[in-house]
Amino acid sequence: MAEEHNSGEPRAVSVGVLKGGFGKTTTAINLARELAHRNGSALVVDLDDNGHMSQNLGFTEQYSAEENHAEAVLINGEDPTQYIQTVSHGLDIFPAHVQLEDVQSGLKEATMGTTRLKENLINPLLGDEYEYIVVDCPANRGKLNDNAMYATGNIIIPLRAESGYESGLSSTVQRLVQEARQYFELNILAITPTDLQDRIDQDTRDRSLLQEINNRDGVSKLVPNYARITNDDWEAIDQGKQNGNLPGIRHRAAIDRAHDEGVPLRDYDETCDQLEAYDELAQIVEQGEVVHK
Repeated sequence: MAEEHNSGEPRAVSVGVLKGGFGKTTTAINLARELAHRNGSALVVDLDDNGHMSQNLGFTEQYSAEENHAEAVLINGEDPTQYIQTVSHGLDIFPAHVQLEDVQSGLKEATMGTTRLKENLINPLLGDEYEYIVVDCPANRGKLNDNAMYATGNIIIPLRAESGYESGLSSTVQRLVQEARQYFELNILAITPTDLQDRIDQDTRDRSLLQEINNRDGVSKLVPNYARITNDDWEAIDQGKQNGNLPGIRHRAAIDRAHDEGVPLRDYDETCDQLEAYDELAQIVEQGEVVHK
C-alpha cells in the first residue's frame, strides 16, 4: 500500500547526464517507483533513444510498433494517455520508440520545437493524472534533451565512480544546464553517486568521486544526505571509526537482478537497504531541494 507523503506541489524532474553508463536509467525507474510508492501514482517518460528502460520493462512491442507514438504526441499533439502503459503499483510509463531520432529531427523543424513535451505531455498530465513525472533523458545533446529540460525545469544528475565522471559532471553542468539557463529556469535538484562498490578509506575511485562532489563549490549543497561526507566524517573514516552504512547508492546484487527480471528494485526486493536512498531521492523531488540534516 502506498504511503501518502504528497507535498501538495506537483513536480516533474529529468534524470540526465551527458555520458552513458552512469546509472541514469536505473536511477530514473527506481526514483519513479518510490514516488509512486509514496504518493499513490507516478509517471516515467522514456525519452532515451536507446529505449533501454522501455524494453527492459517488457514494452518491446510498443518500442518497435509501426506507429511512432512519440511522434504522434510530441509532433502531432495527440492525447498521450492512449499510449501510457502500466508498470506496477501506481507506476506508469510513456515508452520510448525505436524512431525517437526521427522525432528529434522533427522537433528541429517544428514551430516552438523545444516546448512540445511540456505542452503536449507534461502540462496535460502533471497535477491532474500524476503528481510526479520523471523523464529518463538521452545521454547526448539535442532537441529531446532540450524538451526534457524545458518541460521539467528540474534535473537530477547521477554519477558513477568510473573513468570520466569528472568530465561527465562538468559537461552536463556546462553544456546542458548552463546553456539551458540562458533561456529558461532549470534547477539541479540533486547530484547522486550510483553503483559504488569500493571501500572509501583507501585511494579508490569511490573515494575520489565522493570527495569531489562533497568538496566542490556549488555542488556539495546538492549532495543527498545518503552521500554527504563532512570533514569530520572523513577523519573518522581514515581512522577506521566510521559508523553506519557506506555513503552513496551502493552496488547490490538485488539491483542487478531486478534489472534482469525487468522490474523496479522495490518490486524485486523490498528489503534491499538501497531503497532508503531512492526514498530520500523521492523526498528531494517532493520538497524541490536537498534538505541536509
